Amino acid sequence: MSYIAPPPPFRPLGSSGITVSSIAWGMWRFAGDDLTAARVRVEAALSAGVTLFDTADIYGPDNGEPFGAAEALFGRVLRDAPHLRDSMVIATKGGISMGVPYDSSAVYLTRAIDDSLARMGIDKIDLYQIHRPDLLTHPQEVARALDDAISAGKISAVGVSNHSPAQAAALAAFLTLPLVSHQPEFSALHTAPLFDGLLDQAMERGMTVLAWSPLAGGQLADPRDERGVAVAALLDTKASEAGVSRTAAALSWIMAHPARPIPIVGTQTPARIAEIPDAFTPRWTRTEWYRVLEASIGERLP
Repeated sequence: MSYIAPPPPFRPLGSSGITVSSIAWGMWRFAGDDLTAARVRVEAALSAGVTLFDTADIYGPDNGEPFGAAEALFGRVLRDAPHLRDSMVIATKGGISMGVPYDSSAVYLTRAIDDSLARMGIDKIDLYQIHRPDLLTHPQEVARALDDAISAGKISAVGVSNHSPAQAAALAAFLTLPLVSHQPEFSALHTAPLFDGLLDQAMERGMTVLAWSPLAGGQLADPRDERGVAVAALLDTKASEAGVSRTAAALSWIMAHPARPIPIVGTQTPARIAEIPDAFTPRWTRTEWYRVLEASIGERLP
């Protein structure tokens, strides 16, 4: 029986020259005032082999906290344990402005980058991504702001989040350095990147794909419809075979694609963070992988 090879534990971040873990830890729900508990979560991720930490300036309000709260808490952890920074690749995002909703003008992005640096208390952001496309800013202006930040030593590499392939290509056309990442929603229940050209563009351009909501916002843990139940059943079969959880099987399904997407794991429970390496255990045959896809889209492939 022929299995799809799993990804290595670490991989290049596009053409940036930066090496990252093949699974990231996300801080959308990184919240609270307990510094000790926050540091435990960060250290749990590092102990699980994670080096890529994904946050954003907008993370906070969804948790009932102020704009920038997740970055600020992360900054407190780094000030408390500055040696941790040497083991991390820090990715953050900007371009969402409360109530606007999107602003990627050069003036705004310049300020947003400075504010993110200040909140986290770091000298340089390893990966800065435009969080969502601002339809009212020309990509040339966005590129100018990013190029200026790179020249000033504020960021090392740039990418996009929630951009279509065409939007990414338009921005890339004006940048002096290549885009190194795409960050779409991608899971066994949200398969659009397989068909809209995003994963194809990533492979063509050597971009790293960072998959947000790899567990479909909890729908794989607690299926809400017949489609979810069918996908979960197939994941459970693979999980049982590999001796891991359904979560690990779901992450491994994402990573089996030749674009080698990096799932962003959002759990804030240290015990579950420790299980991240389990995602490298399952092995998929082509037939098994396609069965999950067919269950997800609700039809047999031709």
